[in-house]
Amino acid sequence: MNIKLRTATPDDAQRCGTICYEAFTAIANQHNFPPDLPSAEVTIGLISKLIADPRFYAIVAEIDHQVVGSNFMDERSAIAGIGPITIDPTVQNRRIGRALMGDCMARAAERRVPGVRLLQAGYHTRSLSLYTKLGFVTREPLAVMQGAPLDLQISGYAVRKAVEADLQACDRVCFKVHGLDRSAEVLDAIKQGTATVVVHDGDVTAYATVVGFFGHAVGETNDGLKALIGAATVFAGPGFLLPMRNWELFRWCLDNGLRVVEPMTLMSVGLYNDPVGAFLPSVLY
Repeated sequence: MNIKLRTATPDDAQRCGTICYEAFTAIANQHNFPPDLPSAEVTIGLISKLIADPRFYAIVAEIDHQVVGSNFMDERSAIAGIGPITIDPTVQNRRIGRALMGDCMARAAERRVPGVRLLQAGYHTRSLSLYTKLGFVTREPLAVMQGAPLDLQISGYAVRKAVEADLQACDRVCFKVHGLDRSAEVLDAIKQGTATVVVHDGDVTAYATVVGFFGHAVGETNDGLKALIGAATVFAGPGFLLPMRNWELFRWCLDNGLRVVEPMTLMSVGLYNDPVGAFLPSVLY
């Protein structure tokens, strides 16, 4: 079996999106969890956007000129985020995933990226084992949280839409908590109208690109994240990702009626600073 890797093109979106949806749905069904993606059409649209965005590295794997898998790497920030990586369920366990991961890791090394991160489904033991063998370190156990909007306010923590003038303040908060900023992602979210900030004592002390699966949030304290979660009108996608070691915020969410949908794991290679504050990762990191 000869695996060929090449750069993804827009013509690959239909095939890659279909594989991505079928692969995630198959593994979720095997473990009696809901799929992360609602339909093949939605997934094809997502993959199309990733392939079209030059800030994402996109590759496909072929066997006998047939696309059998794909992988993506977000290169918008100093830290790279890998995913989604998916393999056609009919050709699983043939080292295709290892080849796709190896290519992205080589790309990161070539670009001298200080760190690479990813999230994996906590019930998917094969991917956990593969990533660990490739050098990834488990950093945080996560819970995907979902439920009805809380419509809650935290006294002294006002939530409003983020504007471009907030970008520097958001970068400051992220750097304070993580030792790096995610400025490009925040700016994207501001332009899309999904980003929110928390103002406390006159300063921006927390922000979210979106409170949901594909967004991240950072706060100097748990109260800032509570304000963001409490103000969210929807928890986009399967839900938002909550580090379970933050037992105070985790318990607060459960006490307010939110539920755990599935477990996930944040993993990293290279630079990783233990957060000094509160955060919600995106499905990339």
